[in-house]
Amino acid sequence: MRKCAFGLLLLLSLMAGRVVLADEIRLAVTTSFHNSGLSDVLLPAIRKDLGLEVHLLVVGTGQALKLGRAGDVDAILVHSKKAEQAFVKEGYGSHRREIMYNDFILVGPSTDPAGIGSAKSVSEAFRALRKAEANFVSRGDDSGTHRKEQGLWSKAGFKSDTFDSRWYRAAGAGMGASLNTASAMNAYILADRASWLNFRNKRELKLLFEGDPLLFNQYAFLPVSSMRHPHVKTDLALKLENWLAGPTGQKWIGEYQVQGERLFTPNASEKIPAAAPVRLTK
Repeated sequence: MRKCAFGLLLLLSLMAGRVVLADEIRLAVTTSFHNSGLSDVLLPAIRKDLGLEVHLLVVGTGQALKLGRAGDVDAILVHSKKAEQAFVKEGYGSHRREIMYNDFILVGPSTDPAGIGSAKSVSEAFRALRKAEANFVSRGDDSGTHRKEQGLWSKAGFKSDTFDSRWYRAAGAGMGASLNTASAMNAYILADRASWLNFRNKRELKLLFEGDPLLFNQYAFLPVSSMRHPHVKTDLALKLENWLAGPTGQKWIGEYQVQGERLFTPNASEKIPAAAPVRLTK
C-alpha cells in the first residue's frame, strides 16, 4: 500500500515538473578550473538544460589523466596539451576538443624583491627569480600548472628539480592550497588568472608579471574512449561536450566574471575533431 502511494506521488510530481530524474556522469577537472568558481555556474545550467548530473572529481591534470586511463571517469577537462595529445594517441581518449582559455600570471610579494615586475619576458622573470633565490611556491603535484611552471624554468635555462628547498618549496597541492601557502610565506607563485581573481587570502601578494605569449593556458575536453573502457558513458560525455562547445555553454563561459573581469575566453570549434588512428597499448 505504501509503495503504491509513493509511486503515485512520484508520478504526480513528475507530471507537475517538480522532480527531474537526471542522468549522471563523472568528470575529472583541474583544481584551477574548480577554484575559478565557473563550475558553480555551469553545473546548474547543465542540469537544467540537459537533465544531466555532473559529478566532479577535482584533481591535478596528471591525476585526471590517470583516472581517465583507469576508466574511473567518463571524461576529463584539463590544460596540458602535450599530455592530452598523448592520452588520445595511446587510445585512452576518443578525441580532444578545445573549449576555452585564459592565461597564467606570476604573483609575488608587493615589494617584489626579485624585480620581476620590470622583466621584458617570462624567461627574464624566471631568471630573476633564480638569481635572487626568492621564496617560490611550486604546485609540485604534476598538474597542468606544475607542468607549465617546469617548462618555463626549462626555457629560462634551469631544471627546477635541482633547486634548493630552502627557497623553492613544492606544496604538492592544488591551486587554492598553493596560493594559501604562497600568501603565508609572502612568496612568488605561478598561478592561473582565474584562480587568482577568485582567491581571497591575498594578503601582501600582488600580480607582478603577465602578458607573455608563453603564458597562454588552453583547456580541453577529452571523452574517455569506449574502445578502451566499454563501460564509460560515451553518449553522455558527448552530450556534455556539445553543450560546453555549443552556443549556450560558450555564452555562459564568456559571461562569467569576477571583480568585473572575464576569467575565461570561449574558443571551442564547431565540430568534434576527427579521431586519429590509434593502436591500443597494454
